[in-house]
Amino acid sequence: MTKLGLATVVALVAASPLALASSGGAALKPANTRVDNVASLQRGAHLYFNYCIGCHSIEFMRYSRIGEDLKLTEDQVMKNLNFTGGKYGETIHSSMPAADAARWFGKAPPDLSLEARAKGPDWIYNYLKSFYVDPARPVGWNNTVFPGASMPNVLWELQGVQHATFEPKEKKQESCSGEGEGCKNGQREVEHCKDGTTEIDGKCLVHLEVSTPGKLSAQEYDEAARDLTAFLQYVAEPAALKRQSIGVWVVLYLAFFTFLAWLLKKEYWKDVH
Repeated sequence: MTKLGLATVVALVAASPLALASSGGAALKPANTRVDNVASLQRGAHLYFNYCIGCHSIEFMRYSRIGEDLKLTEDQVMKNLNFTGGKYGETIHSSMPAADAARWFGKAPPDLSLEARAKGPDWIYNYLKSFYVDPARPVGWNNTVFPGASMPNVLWELQGVQHATFEPKEKKQESCSGEGEGCKNGQREVEHCKDGTTEIDGKCLVHLEVSTPGKLSAQEYDEAARDLTAFLQYVAEPAALKRQSIGVWVVLYLAFFTFLAWLLKKEYWKDVH
């Protein structure tokens, strides 16, 4: 492999969702979403339009496309998913004008149309499960997957109020050379978190615990987070639904054509030997 090819591979790996998640320090659990599960997408859409659309638009999606793909009637979409007054064929904007959001928060909340393609479903799923109370933050919340997140846990009434338990870093000696900072007699003292733990603001996360239960049990909230993630995954690539359904028939056609080609080859070559 050439140096250019190797550099390209390294760059792609570094930009992958897993690498991005690792920079936040949180180990990701698989989301196990299925965009072909229409019931899951319907539940995810319900959650998104009740908890997220107030700040985050999905401008690359139309109400009519959601109705078609999620097997909902126009009346169901307009009554249960449209809270901004938009028309059925229009793209989906948040309830908060971008100019006002920028003035109030310093920056408008991002559009989430392509969030699942940029970060990956595993990142979104774990992000939704990793909020905890942090009085030091301006909004009173922090997140172990994305430390320093500037948004609160909008799903707190479903999940409950979650607190984090931290422990100080461990100290150990490591080899060093030269006269670098802290290097003495070939050794220097460093601090680190135990393997498998996350470092946040110079502390090591031990675990997250729900101190005040929400409306849902832990298992039910996991399913809700999975449904919301699946919906955002669908929004990021709505063609995936049709592509997967058509793909089955394409594979069957190719298999049948291959079988016919084998029979034809066998017929043509039967007298050669």
